[in-house]
Amino acid sequence: MEKMQLFQSKEIRSHWDDDRELWYFSIVDTIGILTQSANPRKYWSVLKTRLKDEGSELATNCSQLKMKATDGKMRLTDVATTEQLLRLIQSIPSPQTEPFKLWLAKVGYERIEAIQDPEKSIDTALKDYLKLGYSEKWINQRLKSIEVRKELTDEWRERGVEEGKEFALLTDIISKSWSGHTTKEYKQFKNLKKENLRDNMTNLELVLNMLAEATTTEISKEKKPEGLTENKKIAKEGGTIAGDTRKAIEEKTGKKVVTNQSAKDLLENK
Repeated sequence: MEKMQLFQSKEIRSHWDDDRELWYFSIVDTIGILTQSANPRKYWSVLKTRLKDEGSELATNCSQLKMKATDGKMRLTDVATTEQLLRLIQSIPSPQTEPFKLWLAKVGYERIEAIQDPEKSIDTALKDYLKLGYSEKWINQRLKSIEVRKELTDEWRERGVEEGKEFALLTDIISKSWSGHTTKEYKQFKNLKKENLRDNMTNLELVLNMLAEATTTEISKEKKPEGLTENKKIAKEGGTIAGDTRKAIEEKTGKKVVTNQSAKDLLENK
């Protein structure tokens, strides 16, 4: 899927990779806006050569995608992910980039502070959710869901499950068992891209997801599975219990629990 992203009322060509769940942005378009160069393509060529000479992975690892050029034809152009773009910004000496650099420094400082005092992360999250317009009831559920998730991942580590792909696989099993969707399917159902799925769940969806994960944790503590294969069975059991609860609620209310509503919809309809 290709579209235009607006920055300061100017267009940046972008592409959403559904498989990798990543946005890719045209580097030339970004440089043109940030430097106001008359020839951003030439600017990028010179900058890329300098970055390569400095041994920067940014210049060697950037991808190319076909994007619509000004003449209407699809042409290969260098693109960068959000992470790569933020690193690139730090290499551009321009007044336009200073707000980004200050923001990156602030984010880095806050991250270090949060590592030293995790309670600050919780306070920051609470304030951020309030600013976005979420209700206090929803925020309390969301913060509780983070605690429940951590207890589950701690248990998985204890049981020999590896972070990354194995965590993701077990999460998909739990999600499929209670909601009928894997995490990716669930996000597609809600028309989400990089947005956090749990940040776009209703109160009831959050509660059932917590039930699925908390139940999986308790069963795991009791049965003490070892490795991925045994933990798959436990994940399915925990998810199925929450799934049965979902079905019972739907039977009583006559309404679907899992909806395609996103946070934007929920906040607008408050």
